[in-house]
Order: sequence, then C-alpha cells, then structure tokens
Amino acid sequence: MSGVLVLNTDDTALHTVSLQHAVGMLVREVAIVEAARDGEQFGPYPLPEVLRLVRYVKTGFLYSRAPGWTKRGVLRRDRHLCGYCGGHAATVDHILPLSRGGQNTWTNTVAACAACNARKADRTPEEAGMELRLPAYAPTRAQVLAA
Repeated sequence: MSGVLVLNTDDTALHTVSLQHAVGMLVREVAIVEAARDGEQFGPYPLPEVLRLVRYVKTGFLYSRAPGWTKRGVLRRDRHLCGYCGGHAATVDHILPLSRGGQNTWTNTVAACAACNARKADRTPEEAGMELRLPAYAPTRAQVLAA
C-alpha cells in the first residue's frame, strides 16, 4: 500500500499519509476511517485505506497557485508515458535543454523513455526531428493528485 488517502469533510482529496501517520490521526481523533481493508486490523483500528477529517480544513491556499515543479509530478502528469513515442517513461526530458537556458518548469519538461531522452540529447525536439505527442502544461494541484 502506497499510503492512506485523507479526505476533507466535503469529500475533496487533500493528500496521502503513511499508515503510521494515519493511525496517529485516528488516535488523536482528528479523522475517522472512511474505507478499510476487509478483515485487517492495526491494533484496535481497522487497516485504513481512506480517512475523513472530523473538521473541515480550509484549502484555498492549495489551489490559489499551480503546484511546484518536481520530476515525480511531471511523470504523474504524463502518466509515465513518453512524450515522444508513447512508451513507458522513467525519466524527464527538457524541451529546451538546461545547457541552452531551459529551466525546470512544467511547460519545459515532459516524461520520456531512456531511448528517446538519449536520442534527443542536448537538442530541441525540432533539431532532433522528434515531435511531442502532447504539449507540456502546468497542471492544477487536483490533476497531479488524481494522476
């Protein structure tokens, strides 16, 4: 299990936490178990998959700006699919290479497989004769969480 999903009182997904953190939330009584694994216990608690907060947490600050750029976020945004060939992507490619002034931004990076990343090397897609299947874009926080 990769983590326990935490929901706000209005059913919006806030984030995921470790099992240890989830049990701590249950002990402090700040959350209740919304969904659990059948027949599995963690001490006196059912093994949680989803928790719901007891009190509403304002989240306007989360949605007032785009989420910060991370390689992991780019891979999730692109669903681990190479932006050039559509194969499985395990790395990130810079559309305008860092050596030419490109930066780590949502609009300058795409998920890429090792073969396409090596083929493109230190060139732009046009110079390498490669075409992007989908444009790079800055996702919303909800899109990153849902991917």
